[in-house]
Amino acid sequence: MDLSELLNPSAIRSVGAVRSKKRLFHEIAQTAETAWQIDMATALDALQERETLGSTGVGRGIALPHARIDGIPAVRGIFVRLEKSFDYGSVDRAPVDLVFALFAPQDSGAEHLKALAMVSRMLRDGGLCGKLRANGDTGKLHAILSAHADIKAA
Repeated sequence: MDLSELLNPSAIRSVGAVRSKKRLFHEIAQTAETAWQIDMATALDALQERETLGSTGVGRGIALPHARIDGIPAVRGIFVRLEKSFDYGSVDRAPVDLVFALFAPQDSGAEHLKALAMVSRMLRDGGLCGKLRANGDTGKLHAILSAHADIKAA
């Protein structure tokens, strides 16, 4: 699986501040609709439903919300950089400022898990996260993420 399959430039946002998961999920769902033509209400409901199973805040300021949705053709990603972190309820209780959301077809099975693992591995890199936190321009964020994925693939 390649990052370019998951993430296009229109699926990247830099947001000033959100105060709740609900507001963050609204931003993600809105972006999913414009970037990937995923119905906003469906995306929002799916994210909220998944989050009721347990927090997708994985620690070190990172959250990986994900959900399965009927009718989408492939796994799709949304990256959101928050200028102000907020309490997400993460496992380490650290506030979140980097969010990589994934939407997968209902029957995606292993592809969904592969994408989640790839993104998780990528965001474990402290240097990458530092670069993402230091840049608010969506074009630069896409370039940073793409360059990192290319280096790891080589």
